[in-house]
Amino acid sequence: MNPAPANATPGSQRARLRAIATRVMRERGLDPEFPAAALAQAGALSGPPETTEEPTRDLRQLLWCSIDNDDSRDLDQLSVAEPLPGGDVRVLVAVADVDAAVPKGSPCDRHAAQNTTSVYTPAVIFPMLPERLSTDLTSLGDQEDRLSIVVETVVTPGGAVRSSDVYGARVRNRAKLAYNSVGAWLDGQGPLPQAAASVSGMAEQLRIQDRVAQALNATRRARGALEFESSEVRAIFHGDELSDMAPERPNRAKSIIENLMVAANGVTAVFLSARGFPSLRRVVKSPERWDRIRDLAAQSGITLPDEPDAIALSAFLTKRRLASPDTFVDLSTTVIKLLGSGEYMVERPAARGAKRPDGSGTPGHFALAVHDYSHSTAPNRRYPDLITQRLLKAALAGNRTPYDFEDLDEIADQCTRQEDAAKKVERQVRKSATAMLVESRVGDTFDAIVTGASNKGTFVRVWTPPMEGMLMKGRAGLDVGDRLRVRLDGVDIDRGYIDFVPA
Repeated sequence: MNPAPANATPGSQRARLRAIATRVMRERGLDPEFPAAALAQAGALSGPPETTEEPTRDLRQLLWCSIDNDDSRDLDQLSVAEPLPGGDVRVLVAVADVDAAVPKGSPCDRHAAQNTTSVYTPAVIFPMLPERLSTDLTSLGDQEDRLSIVVETVVTPGGAVRSSDVYGARVRNRAKLAYNSVGAWLDGQGPLPQAAASVSGMAEQLRIQDRVAQALNATRRARGALEFESSEVRAIFHGDELSDMAPERPNRAKSIIENLMVAANGVTAVFLSARGFPSLRRVVKSPERWDRIRDLAAQSGITLPDEPDAIALSAFLTKRRLASPDTFVDLSTTVIKLLGSGEYMVERPAARGAKRPDGSGTPGHFALAVHDYSHSTAPNRRYPDLITQRLLKAALAGNRTPYDFEDLDEIADQCTRQEDAAKKVERQVRKSATAMLVESRVGDTFDAIVTGASNKGTFVRVWTPPMEGMLMKGRAGLDVGDRLRVRLDGVDIDRGYIDFVPA
């Protein structure tokens, strides 16, 4: 995604939200500004990095494309697919070589290690790396030659990964594409985007990637991968004034990228383990509130096992999506809350499932139904991906690991904390934006669902218009997933507060 213009009109809603976002970043322990040394480092670069220690291949002739948000310029990955005899497909995912321009311990690296992620708020985006890098020199920009790390998988017609590899390569983005237009074309609801139509063979390339992504998705679903519908919303501005908060909709092009990236992240984790290297794993443990998930299923006449079972939960979600598509987003939101948050953990270079020093095993990702999973495909936007890239490049070059276990443990803890803080910033500023829109509707009543219930308070979500806030009274006996009628009692734009009471 690309940051909003910096020259917002003073006194405008955009300017007010920018000020709120900047303040909240600091309150949450995130730095909203780049230090002078980091900006100087980025500004001193005369062009994109050209050399690297690990061997590289020249793959610029392939039909690489990027698919991202309409306004994205920080392009982290490209993809291309090649049919093989017998029905298999070779899929390549090229990940921008960010490490080549951001050495370990450099000013840009130190800032990235502090925030650990880009932060996306309605009026402004706080990139992890200076824009000179993330949207230019380390971005896999349209028609640009760039260094990358390529993750290769050979996928069977049934969606199984037959073989895989990782290597360095020089690549060229042949078509910069966007989710909405590609998704509409794949669904038969719009024309082939001009950027794809102008490249011979790109239409078939997209169809091949779509078929492979669907096969990969079906295989993970059979293993218990959970499929949700997003409850996220995006701000819509007319100039500098906020006009709406619109829900994000399912998109077939997004599904291509999501499934190819899950596969690439799995290959990356296995590659490092096979070479005796540690890795940062993204894990989601067994659900913290499985008892409540069982209660919700029972309300629909479905019995889930006593112990967490991803396959059974996936089957329940599929049935509810088919039975009640209009309310499935409510169920998705509820189950996501009950699953609990993910975290980063270090996988030691030993047999899979080896015990950590504290005696615990390294778990997998419950929601994705994978054991080996490391974030590796967005090094411009996430610090764990940059760390993983350095580990990969050291392995490819035949060098020792650039991080010892203690370093990685500290990085994992920092990334977990700061990613959680970033999500809180994003959520609070979205609520500030929503409060702007609904300030005139205080006193109106709405249908709502409980999305959080703890000693910190009870939170409810309203879908029309989309907003979430705290239930100020009448909370006794309510739990996540319960439905009720609420009245909007008040808003505080600067603090991002939206308060409800039972209607």
